Amino acid sequence: MDTANTQLWILLAGAVAFAGIAFAAIFFYQKKQSQRLQQRFGPEYGRTIDELGSQTKGESELKAREKRVERLNILPLAPSDAAKFSGAWKSLQVRFVDDPKGVVVQADLLVRELMLKRGYPVADFERRAADISVDHPAVVDHYRAAQAVVVRGERGEADTEELRTAVVHYRALFDDLLGIKEAQQEVIQPTQMELQS
Repeated sequence: MDTANTQLWILLAGAVAFAGIAFAAIFFYQKKQSQRLQQRFGPEYGRTIDELGSQTKGESELKAREKRVERLNILPLAPSDAAKFSGAWKSLQVRFVDDPKGVVVQADLLVRELMLKRGYPVADFERRAADISVDHPAVVDHYRAAQAVVVRGERGEADTEELRTAVVHYRALFDDLLGIKEAQQEVIQPTQMELQS
């Protein structure tokens, strides 16, 4: 009976140790997933968790977005299409002084057209913003801010400065979707030999 009792205790200890290791592995995996999502989505991570009320629900939503966007056929623009869109944006900006409200509406339409050309669905705004957040998390806040001004403008509540700001927000998203990166100029320090010449 002593050997059977000892074997039972050994089995129980092994089961407890295995359960502890499994729990630690699951905890470590979940922590890594949270860190990965935080890195990928940036501020959108916190916004989604706040909006849905829990980390579990927020992270589930962000993972669902990733899976949905993975199934999309997101394409880079051909150089000719990029040039066409850039020209359309320049033309739009020139008209701002004469028709700020109209230009904001046109900026929204141009962004939607660019999204469609790249392969994003353009259903309702929240869906567009969610899809954009997967590959363009740094500019999705710009999109939301611009859309808020559009809604205020439709009610006649947005002044010219707000409309100008909306165009700036749309431009940030537009450039990111188009693939334009601001040129970062490096400051080159003169070498010792250049100083002596």
